[in-house]
Amino acid sequence: MADLEYTVDQGVGTILLNRPARKNAFTMEMIDKWASVLVDARTDDSVRAILLTGAGGAFCSGVDLSGFNQNDPSPLARKGVLTDHIHRIAYALEDLDKPVIAAVDGVAVGAGMDMALMCDIRLASRSARFSEGYIKVGLVPGDGGAYYLPRLVGTARALELLWTGDFIGAEEAERYGIVSHVYEDEGFVDRAFAFAKRLADAPPVNVQMIKRAVYQSARADLRTALDLISSHMAVVQTTHDSQEAMSAFLEKRTPKFQGR
Repeated sequence: MADLEYTVDQGVGTILLNRPARKNAFTMEMIDKWASVLVDARTDDSVRAILLTGAGGAFCSGVDLSGFNQNDPSPLARKGVLTDHIHRIAYALEDLDKPVIAAVDGVAVGAGMDMALMCDIRLASRSARFSEGYIKVGLVPGDGGAYYLPRLVGTARALELLWTGDFIGAEEAERYGIVSHVYEDEGFVDRAFAFAKRLADAPPVNVQMIKRAVYQSARADLRTALDLISSHMAVVQTTHDSQEAMSAFLEKRTPKFQGR
């Protein structure tokens, strides 16, 4: 079995981190495949949502430091490990206008937690645990934690989690706004898949434009955001799926979407 597996079923592309003996710590080879999957999913019409999860009762314990190559100790070489490999995930996700859901079961530590943070929505099992543990191994949050975490929990709470590296459980993560839902351990992956499928079953153009509008509006002033959404509205109303959704609503029936 591969260390990273990718399957598509019922419109949901599932990325499975599959190194349970290492709590799904990732290698550079896994990262490169991961990024390629995300790039391909962007233009694959059969994929309408992405589900990211881990095998063996863990989500991801970050970079596999045992395989971390430090033969070249220069600052530029160390920087390149991030910019040329690990950061490709963040860049690919920023370009992907489809829903991306992280299903966190067990530990999500350091870069593993950051990989969950950069997804659109996070779901957690009751036994999930989160830690920005970089400080405990003498590092800084190299995978976007200093960017994503404050936007979810606020500056003070983010700094506390980053400075201490303390673990928080699923319920606490839900209170902080890190995760949207906490499910029981039994059947957790099935619940997460059902959630992703619900988004995959929605009219895809509308879903994609909503995602674009939300993220773009977060970086824009009010007038720019409203101008953007008026353009999106004008476009989606011309699509088959938008017209079908309206007709189905008025006729009290289940809509049949085509993707355009």
